[in-house]
Amino acid sequence: MPVPLRIAVLASGRGSNLQALIQARAAGALPVDFVLVGSDKADAGALRHAHEAGIATFFLDPKDFADRRAYDAALFERIAASGAELVVLAGFMRILDGAVLAPWVGRVINIHPSLLPRYRGLHTHRRALAAGDAEHGTSVHYVTSELDGGPVIAQARLAILPGDDEQTLAARVLALEHRLLPAVVALIAQRRLRHLAPDGVALDGHRLAAPLVLHGETLRAPSA
Repeated sequence: MPVPLRIAVLASGRGSNLQALIQARAAGALPVDFVLVGSDKADAGALRHAHEAGIATFFLDPKDFADRRAYDAALFERIAASGAELVVLAGFMRILDGAVLAPWVGRVINIHPSLLPRYRGLHTHRRALAAGDAEHGTSVHYVTSELDGGPVIAQARLAILPGDDEQTLAARVLALEHRLLPAVVALIAQRRLRHLAPDGVALDGHRLAAPLVLHGETLRAPSA
């Protein structure tokens, strides 16, 4: 059997995407070892989920550091010491310093609540509704120094319904995130998916022409 992929997770909030990953591992669908969960919020729900699952945790307070670069350097020192091979940003609400991130490009992924490249940054559901979009969704991408701008690995889509407001749309997109993120991490853990510098993604040795699309619990190429 392949050696489980060692992953660290960073989260700022309730940790529902972390919980989805933990549940996928428990179900035998995710060949990973969680080596560390970190947060910039002492009361983050993600830390509680990790503790309950027996995963090592840490909290780093940004106020204890002179600037963002110093904070991020300390953050990634902790991650490096854990032996993590992949870092998953699962609702981590901080922009990472480009210089600190540079050695890790290709080993950090993020889940973002929009169909990138649309609606980078915050308030994605509100912006999709205001634009009158017919569909919305979520993306997993490799993290680079460009905000929400790294190569997109996979996406999950849904139709925006006539009665949707920001809260109902957010809840339905979050349910998609809970399926999309474990599916992407599984492909990485199986050593099937990798980053192609500077802006590509390869699956089974072949460069993807477009992001994978979630069908049920399975990721497929758009033409498949």
